[in-house]
Amino acid sequence: MKHLVLDFAIKRPKSVFAVSIGLAAIMLALVVWPSVYPERSFGLNAVQVDTDPENMLPADEPARVTHNRLKEEFGLKDMLVVGVTADQEENGVFNPRTLKDVDTLVSAGENMYWEKGDGHIGVIRADIIAPSTVDTIEQAGLGSVSFRWMMPEPPTTDADALAIAKAAANLPMYDGSMVSEDQKALALYFPLTEKGASYKVATELKKVIAEFDGEDSYYIAGLPVAQDQFGKEMFVQMAISAPAAMALIFVLMWLFFRNLKLIVSPMIVAMLAVIISMGLLVATGNTIHIMSSMIPIFIMPIAVLDAVHILSDFFDKYPIHHDRKRTIREVMAELWSPMLFTSITTSVGFASLALTPIPPVQTFGIFVAVGTFLAWFFTVLLMPAYIMLLPSGSLEGFGSSEAKADNEEGWMSSMLRASGRIAFGRAKLILLAAVGLIVFSAFGISKIVINDNPVKWFEAKHEIRVADEVMNERLAGTYMAYLAFEAPALDAKSFGAPIEAAATDLPAESRQELADKLSAIDYGSFDEKAFLALQDWVVDSQDNAESDALWDAWDKVVISMEDAWAAGAYFKNPAALRELETMEAFILKQDHVGKVVGLPEVAKTLHRELFEGDPERYRIQDTASGVAQSLMTYESSHRPQDLWHFVTPDYRKVVLWIQLSSGDNRDMSHLVTNVDKYLSESEFGSEVKAEWFGLTYINVIWQEQMVAGMMNAFLGSFVTVLILMILLFRSFWWGVLSMVPLALTIAVMYGIIGWIGKAYDMPVAVLSSLSLGLAVDYAIHFIARSRESFHKHGNWSDAMAEAFGDPARAITRNIIVIGLGFSPLLLAPLVPYQTVGILISSILILAGLTTLILLPALISVIPWIGKSKNVVKN
Repeated sequence: MKHLVLDFAIKRPKSVFAVSIGLAAIMLALVVWPSVYPERSFGLNAVQVDTDPENMLPADEPARVTHNRLKEEFGLKDMLVVGVTADQEENGVFNPRTLKDVDTLVSAGENMYWEKGDGHIGVIRADIIAPSTVDTIEQAGLGSVSFRWMMPEPPTTDADALAIAKAAANLPMYDGSMVSEDQKALALYFPLTEKGASYKVATELKKVIAEFDGEDSYYIAGLPVAQDQFGKEMFVQMAISAPAAMALIFVLMWLFFRNLKLIVSPMIVAMLAVIISMGLLVATGNTIHIMSSMIPIFIMPIAVLDAVHILSDFFDKYPIHHDRKRTIREVMAELWSPMLFTSITTSVGFASLALTPIPPVQTFGIFVAVGTFLAWFFTVLLMPAYIMLLPSGSLEGFGSSEAKADNEEGWMSSMLRASGRIAFGRAKLILLAAVGLIVFSAFGISKIVINDNPVKWFEAKHEIRVADEVMNERLAGTYMAYLAFEAPALDAKSFGAPIEAAATDLPAESRQELADKLSAIDYGSFDEKAFLALQDWVVDSQDNAESDALWDAWDKVVISMEDAWAAGAYFKNPAALRELETMEAFILKQDHVGKVVGLPEVAKTLHRELFEGDPERYRIQDTASGVAQSLMTYESSHRPQDLWHFVTPDYRKVVLWIQLSSGDNRDMSHLVTNVDKYLSESEFGSEVKAEWFGLTYINVIWQEQMVAGMMNAFLGSFVTVLILMILLFRSFWWGVLSMVPLALTIAVMYGIIGWIGKAYDMPVAVLSSLSLGLAVDYAIHFIARSRESFHKHGNWSDAMAEAFGDPARAITRNIIVIGLGFSPLLLAPLVPYQTVGILISSILILAGLTTLILLPALISVIPWIGKSKNVVKN
């Protein structure tokens, strides 16, 4: 195949270019047409952007399914939080001017919804939590309560403003969450129809805030807005970083080869690989997610690696032959196998990400692997064709003889030859240092802490981080987690038996039919929907009764059925509410938990106000009927729907709202572990079914899957690449040897991460797999070229001397190009990109240095690996 491809490229260079550019043009058309003209897409896929981190989990992931199910059952929505402080005011935010601004802001927020398809997106007006949209609950004489708007209109006096603070503090549901404990800060909660609306809502709120004259400070926080903001800034950054990477690579190559016309060819290869890879991604219906947005900046440096080797060899050999056809054939003959295998190993390294359970990571890995293969394909085809198309005069003076090379690249050649002599001659010292690094790394890795926090994806000075710190310091917390409880399932004794007992007046045939339906009930999954279906059947039977007596008989069944279902209203039971109360107290003791609210707080507040605000009556009522009576009064409020955000209408499921002041996954994990342990040891926990949900919890789940998935992906790709190395070198030990620099490099980098206290987060987790396929490239080229030299000279001393000539120079150029090629990521204000930029550049540079220093040392001290029988020609 090598000769076929090379002959075609050399003999038909114009055809090669026409076909390559034609492919890219077709791919562009397949993407641009349906994106610009969606109404005439002909079934083609348009560009789709997905910035929802929730999609890091598959749609059928159990935790995500539970999260969405329980959110729907309790009518809960993700919320954008606006914090207000007025430290310059004596009474903080509770002054007429600030509260007037707050009222203006909330009124504007109520109208922030827009049409989308057949519905609307934006703020859910009815569920906004703010002084002007919630009720106070006050006693209205013994046995009755009144509900009135907490701030029906902005106050005009300081006394009226402070009265609002006092009213809010009197309600446990809002004290600490809507109003700070010192009553000087305020939080406004804007529920959203969907997370994707948060950025637009935040932008509109900022416009309103900008019109205020006061010196008050406003902060916008919450996981939805942080995640949406990250998505928006991510694409802006990639639009800057990708061209910056290309420009940097271009400058580096010009510094190496000083021939503008020649170094354009790797840029063409990179562009073709990026365009076709991204085109395939979109055309196959994949969305552009957080991870896939980084594909171009990964493909660009990878795409020029093989080209750098070709140009390096061409640079050194052309002055000898002065015949481009002969030179390119000689260069390709030497580099064909190493380039093929390095491309395969890089593709395998990225493709291994398909083994992770994170869909965006799978997409990223697969399409970078595709891009790597395309880069190799266009390199071996386009580079020779491009050289053949160059005017003969353009190569005049290009390249250098060995002596000239040493003169022009004196610093690099001298440095490499010196390092080669040290590596080969001081092998034991180098190996001793390597052992020291392994020990250092082992201790560092043992210190690694697994953690992530989407808000910390922004730099410390970013407005999202600042808002997060201020609001979590002064209020109960902006990170929401929910813990739902489901009552024990009904059974035949508590539900079916009373109904059958009430059916004695029915005809035998109807009784049997009813008994069959009752016996068919699966009480493990018997929910309200199933109950209503059964009730409909009974009511239909009653409606079809042919006599009054039969109608009355069915009516007894209907009543007994409703009674049996009502008896299952578990969370009207005072004992169950007290268990919840105890549960809340336990959760509140956990680190970073600022507040816990649930049905007990509603019931206790109503009970207190029914008894003229007596503080001693702030407790769970003694009877289920008392609880029911108190809760029934809530239906008279302006927001009766709020009750169903804490309990389902059948009172068989409740949810506790937990506010955390930290969004760190390890803090959430710690809370989950402690609460689950508490439940496993309590009688209450054995009776009810507990389920966690909420964005803070979801983040923990996908982080756990990311860590486990990345470990599997890394191990799988490591073994695969090792097998490829053994096949390439036709030797088990040479295969193992080629993996040593990579393994040591990854160990050292993760060791450093442990020592400096950097958390093992998403970007760190993906690094091992990302760098595996890239970092082993150096070893492939070095070993392959060294073994060629060994065959030529018959001893390792001379072979190493030659290997530290042209081959080492090409490897060094690649180290510089790919190592610095990721450095534009450092310009990004988003921390994950900075992390990837720093660490992957460090890994690739360190892997290169390890290859050039450790491999010669190992070859020197391992006596049997250098024997001729082990050095099969590549």
